[in-house]
Amino acid sequence: MPKVTVDGTEIEVPQGATVLQACELAGKEIPRFCYHERLSIAGNCRMCLVEVKPGPPKPQASCALPTADGQEIRTDSAMVKAAREGVMEFLLINHPLDCPICDQGGECDLQDQAMAYGKGWSRYDENKRAVTEKYMGPVVKTIMTRCIHCTRCVRFAEEVAGVEEIGAIYRGEDMQITSYLEEAVHSELSGNVNDLCPVGALTHKPYAFEYRPWELGKSLAIDVMDAVGTNIRLDRRGRAVLRCLPRVNDEVNEEWAHDKTRYHVDGLIRRRLDQPYVRRDGKLAAASWEEAFDAITEVAKTAKSNVAAIAGDLVDCETMFAAKALVGEMGSSLLEGRQTGMDYDVSSLSAVNFNTTIARLEEADAILVVGSNVRWEAPLVNTRIRKAVRKQGAKVFGIGPEVDLTYKVEWLGNDLSLLGKLPKAAKDAFADARKPVVIVGGAALAGGHGGALALAKSLKLVRTLEDGTTWNGFNVLHMSAARMGGLMLGYAQAGGLADIIAAKPKLAFFLGADEVDYSRFADSFKVYIGHHGDAGAHAADVILPGASYAEKPGTYVNLEGRVQRGDRAVFPPGDAREDWTILRALSEKLGHTLPFDTFEELRAQMAADAPALANEGLATFEWNPPALDKKSEGEVAYPIHDFYLTNAICRASPTMQRCSAELVHGEDFAEAAE
Repeated sequence: MPKVTVDGTEIEVPQGATVLQACELAGKEIPRFCYHERLSIAGNCRMCLVEVKPGPPKPQASCALPTADGQEIRTDSAMVKAAREGVMEFLLINHPLDCPICDQGGECDLQDQAMAYGKGWSRYDENKRAVTEKYMGPVVKTIMTRCIHCTRCVRFAEEVAGVEEIGAIYRGEDMQITSYLEEAVHSELSGNVNDLCPVGALTHKPYAFEYRPWELGKSLAIDVMDAVGTNIRLDRRGRAVLRCLPRVNDEVNEEWAHDKTRYHVDGLIRRRLDQPYVRRDGKLAAASWEEAFDAITEVAKTAKSNVAAIAGDLVDCETMFAAKALVGEMGSSLLEGRQTGMDYDVSSLSAVNFNTTIARLEEADAILVVGSNVRWEAPLVNTRIRKAVRKQGAKVFGIGPEVDLTYKVEWLGNDLSLLGKLPKAAKDAFADARKPVVIVGGAALAGGHGGALALAKSLKLVRTLEDGTTWNGFNVLHMSAARMGGLMLGYAQAGGLADIIAAKPKLAFFLGADEVDYSRFADSFKVYIGHHGDAGAHAADVILPGASYAEKPGTYVNLEGRVQRGDRAVFPPGDAREDWTILRALSEKLGHTLPFDTFEELRAQMAADAPALANEGLATFEWNPPALDKKSEGEVAYPIHDFYLTNAICRASPTMQRCSAELVHGEDFAEAAE
């Protein structure tokens, strides 16, 4: 490892580190605009200049300069200070004085670094250049006169999102960043360019002129838009969540979030259930909590133990545990979390887990995707596969309808029977692979679980590597934030939802379940506990208004079995209550009082029932897959037809509706001049 001296302090740095990284290891702050840890090095903003000896007697860009043994680096010399001031002066020559009205104000790198490294005055007295605005879609607002050509957005679109629709035209002072043909960027990750932009050229269109950053309170939460478990921060003002931003977690989402995660928040205040309802004479009518509980109690007297609970996709573990406890007290074990009717084998959690883990997916060198449009079902898993292709040269094969996953895929066909007879090209690739991976999507689980597990055995996906570590390349890609937590809590019948339908429960609790075929529960008294007036509320006999994920603390388990916890950001509207408190109050009315009075007591009992949920972190499941005789056959039909409208919150969001209309269905929208 080379040794370098930074401002008189000798340090040892990793082989291949840049001078900028060496300076940061030494605790020195280096200003930068174009450099970003997760993007390729461009070296075009020149703000990270330092003085390096031996070398030419001039400032050098530290982001693009590799370290070498014996280097003497100065970050605080007069030469460096003058060079940075000069660069900043050039950057500000054409930059408009928009700070008072710019949405980036308060979070702007240019603003901060101009104060720290700039002159404080300008010698430029000519007219500033102006650039026409570009159209980049429903979530990216552009004011390109502010652009300093750092090219972060260009590199992100090409390298991470895999959608080469942002680039530069013209040269020199006339250079402009724009989208292809000035049309919307067709990427589910496009909102990340707004965070990457170090100035106010790209900002969040749905949040424009809505807030100032210093007005907002911040809460840490876990995203429920898919099963990845993206770490997010919910920013609130008063009783409304105004924006959602990703938090850095290298094991899960790195620092990215897809557009559904970022921009669904305007759906949290629309179509909300804020008081109980009871169906009278075929119509839902507003009622008090007492009246709603009385209606349920009357049915429970005759239902006795013929009771069931069905969990939706956005539910936290505490709610599911409270419902399980109540149904158990009433003498039933009818629990199901796979609300769309899937019935795959769950006797071994390792056989339905993403065993490779999200982070280690980057190490794979041969990947078979079975029945999954990963780009829509888990966009941040898709970015990891793309990284494996770009950095490891991984070969990717697919079984299912052909879709654009942003990297080269060799499609083998759309027949699950291919699991038993892989073509030669795929066989050879997996035979030579050191870290092979198979990813089974939800669309393939029903007809292909057995074939996938048999393939895992024949391809030796579980193996010991040369360094003694275990590699498990068998993965199931869930799409629901509640799925793994529900499976760990026993929300699965042997025959899936069909078992519950066959039992004809007289009383059925639906925990935010909006994707159920309610026509199959025509003979059941349906109690819907949820937060939005969606399909579940329309079909219910009693509605008990609950809290969304942003309005309660909760535990969530992502697709790799990682237990994570989120905090409350705001309180539920009107008479709505946290779901577990509803179930606790109802249990008392039913004469089956649940044995916990506080959230802490509930969480402690849940940990006793499912020890894996006791602490945050990656749960471990012993690899003991069942031997399934079921033959794999049939075509695959992807379950997600519209990425932006997959749950009740998104369907209530005007931003998600606009994204769906424009990016999925191709509708045109006229933009008003500003």
